[in-house]
Amino acid sequence: MGAVRVMADQLPLPPPLPQAARQLLDQASRALAEAATSSDARQRYATAHLGALRAAAAVLAARTRPESGRRRPRSAWVLLGQVAPELGEWATFFAAGAAKRAAAEAGLSHAVTDREADDLVRDVRSFLDVVENTLGGASPPESPRRARPRVVGGSEHRNGR
Repeated sequence: MGAVRVMADQLPLPPPLPQAARQLLDQASRALAEAATSSDARQRYATAHLGALRAAAAVLAARTRPESGRRRPRSAWVLLGQVAPELGEWATFFAAGAAKRAAAEAGLSHAVTDREADDLVRDVRSFLDVVENTLGGASPPESPRRARPRVVGGSEHRNGR
């Protein structure tokens, strides 16, 4: 009788998280902590965005297997949307910030504002919470509002809501 036996009041445990995914989540947390303490907006933005990228990589490490053969490289954000559709909005949100991150990393003086950097640090913190919850490694987000990226200047903003 090789089947897993589950009692009616118990759920089966999620599969263990691969070591690579755990390491990437740790790197994401450290990047977020570093970003939160940086006084330079460009550094804060770039480091936070890289933390989000590492969190996305953790999901990919947990849910995919390396492909054999040579294929054209694809964006982690595109892959994340395919592998984890529930994180698709996050993937779109962070993909949109990749060019800004590159400008910040290049040291362009007007690449990002303090507000944009602070907002991204908060968004990455929320994303990391969602990723940890998705992978079974943490408690759920505090509120449903934290489960999606904020949109500044969207229709709700224009309509005064």
